[in-house]
Amino acid sequence: MIQEGKEKLYRFITEALAEDVGDGDHTSLSTIPSGKQGKALLIIKEQGILAGVEEALAVFDQVDNTLQVDVLRTDGVSVHKGDIAFRVIGPMRSILLAERLVLNIMQRMSGIATATHRIVTAMEGTGTKLLDTRKTTPLLRFLEKKAVSIGGGVNHRFGLYDMILIKDNHVDYAGGISEAVQRANEYRSLLGKPLAIEVEVRNMDELKEVLNVGHIERIMLDNFTPDQIREALTLIDGRFVTEASGGITEENIRDYADTGVDYISMGALTHSVKSLDMSLKASPLD
Repeated sequence: MIQEGKEKLYRFITEALAEDVGDGDHTSLSTIPSGKQGKALLIIKEQGILAGVEEALAVFDQVDNTLQVDVLRTDGVSVHKGDIAFRVIGPMRSILLAERLVLNIMQRMSGIATATHRIVTAMEGTGTKLLDTRKTTPLLRFLEKKAVSIGGGVNHRFGLYDMILIKDNHVDYAGGISEAVQRANEYRSLLGKPLAIEVEVRNMDELKEVLNVGHIERIMLDNFTPDQIREALTLIDGRFVTEASGGITEENIRDYADTGVDYISMGALTHSVKSLDMSLKASPLD
């Protein structure tokens, strides 16, 4: 699994560099002498949680393995304006070639980790865990979900392949909850793969139908108010893992966490988060 992750990161960096460089970094090639050595500092410009350092190291190594990086701040630490995350020394052209990809990765991942940490802190002491969703940037999901973990959140299913999540459209297309759950269980049995089944319910009637059918592992309470969730949890009575989703914001998440629901999922962690401000300041070697 670790090797698979490294290969995915290598492919991503290769494709990202190809997109950016094309047939050459003509600005650096035309203005900076070949072999000229330089240094650069990754400077934090606002408070947050740092993420993407490991990926930045991989970018530098892939661009030019002669670059020397001295890491001063690691993934998951709290950083403040003016902090230096790392310094890099080596050929100036290589530093400039890697600069934008390093910043794009670290700013995005740090923004997600920062928002996640802030929301997890708001839920502290409740026992409820914060989940991400599949509302991610195409092909960047592995980085964005890692950033959620660094910020203290929990990863929901990674894709369509590692869980059966029966949502409203599936229910409507299948002809109802009972039909959808029955077919999902038949499929799971034939597949022979230990897939958990989660069912999204939109109201108390659907919840009661799920409880009557059973043979699932998790229930998602979609667009329920905190009071409705409390009522739902009384009916569920600990028989299934519970998740709240829909209409939950950073401002009201504590009200939802206080209900005792097991998980709260928020797409906003990855689809609309603000990147953390930082810069890579380069200069010639003394």
